[in-house]
Amino acid sequence: MTSAIDFLVITAVSLVFLAVLQGVTMAIGHRIGRYNVVDVAWGLGFVGVAWLALALGPGDPTRRWLLAVLVGIWGLRLSWHMHVKSAGKGEDPRYTDLLARSGGNNPSIVARKIFATQGAAQWFVSLPIQVSAVTGPTTGVWTAILVAGIAGWVLGFGFETIGDAQLRRFKADPANRGRIMDRGLWSWTRHPNYFGDSCVWWGLWLIAASSWPGVLTVASPVLMTWFLVYATGARLLEQSMSTRPGYPEYQRRTSYFLPRPPRAAQRSPSP
Repeated sequence: MTSAIDFLVITAVSLVFLAVLQGVTMAIGHRIGRYNVVDVAWGLGFVGVAWLALALGPGDPTRRWLLAVLVGIWGLRLSWHMHVKSAGKGEDPRYTDLLARSGGNNPSIVARKIFATQGAAQWFVSLPIQVSAVTGPTTGVWTAILVAGIAGWVLGFGFETIGDAQLRRFKADPANRGRIMDRGLWSWTRHPNYFGDSCVWWGLWLIAASSWPGVLTVASPVLMTWFLVYATGARLLEQSMSTRPGYPEYQRRTSYFLPRPPRAAQRSPSP
């Protein structure tokens, strides 16, 4: 009963925090004239929930600290990356298209379709962290699951960090203007950053699942993967990229999501 009450406190405080975060982010987006600022708040929301769980949870302190540190590293890096990526630029075409399909740039539509949706997703995806904060220590054979979770996080974090760095260097070279990035990790999967994100959250779930009832939160990494692959991630990006010269050829030789060796070593031709 005590653990259930502690969880209710943590999840309620997390909901309030995420609602305030998304409200402030929407106000900032309205002021600067673009709502892709919500992408900057995406990682920060998870960091806030993880550190609230660390502060409020009575569960195993080692695992609470581990999750807070891993989520903090991942979330802060991602938010900084999204800030640098979007600073000084216009609206993300994904949000322009979303609002156009939903009836326009009305504040109630913006709040519901973008900010409330992302806030709810942050709360649900972070459930493994919230539940883990009230559970006991990892013992016995469950330690292997915890270690597997750390390994998954390392794989995912490395994949998205290296992929983002490779893309940044590629775009910084004027000789690559108009070309499709198909090198490094981008020759193995068209979305190494999204694949890395998915691995990170499956790893975090495994860490939470190393103590009962964390395993019951498996729907959270499933939802995160669905977002990354189908909802707001790879699928929408593919739609906007498919008209670029060379991209259909890139699609034919490179895996969509799960990494695998490219079908051909040939790179996209110069425009």
